[in-house]
Amino acid sequence: MQISAIIPAYNEAPTIGKIVDVLSHVQEIGEIIVVSDGSTDNTAEVARQSGAKVIELAVNIGKGGAMKAGVDNCSGDIILFLDADLIGLTERHVKNLLYPVIKGEVEMTIGIFDGGRFSTDLAQKVSPFLSGQRAIKKHILNNICNMEITKFGVEVALTNYVRKKNIAYKKVVLEQMTHIMKEEKLGWKKGVQARMKMYWEIIKGLSLVRQR
Repeated sequence: MQISAIIPAYNEAPTIGKIVDVLSHVQEIGEIIVVSDGSTDNTAEVARQSGAKVIELAVNIGKGGAMKAGVDNCSGDIILFLDADLIGLTERHVKNLLYPVIKGEVEMTIGIFDGGRFSTDLAQKVSPFLSGQRAIKKHILNNICNMEITKFGVEVALTNYVRKKNIAYKKVVLEQMTHIMKEEKLGWKKGVQARMKMYWEIIKGLSLVRQR
């Protein structure tokens, strides 16, 4: 099976290069696609210099739309989605996400942080369905309508879909991995505002997704 890694990214120049570099050392991955979702920094340039194929969206359309743009332009039968702000990603993490799908044990995996930082560990234990670290069969994504308008609700929509369709999935522990929180990127006030907006998009996104 062909495997494509897709990373939606909005102003993630400080971290995107390291993520692409780790993926480039995973032999099972055939292509790495970074979707720069209207970034105003040099995310696209860093990703390209690191060896990724880059899709540059002129304006920010949201995470769901960026992921859909990657899916529409990839060749893989299995898609690996990763967030662009990860800290501590290793080749082992990537393979642990991929192999249950490659071997046919399940059709989707969901990565859960553990032992990284208390705040991000706790958030994922409370709401694992929000994790952006996933491997999934492409045919599942092809059966989901309106994925592009879910924005930050895309992960919840994916989990909800596979549950409703009784599609096999499993959680995979990603030890010693975390990500940069919105409050760290934007400052406390703007970070909290961005987080509240994200939660609203998650709730709204559930009502927008339909299945074919």
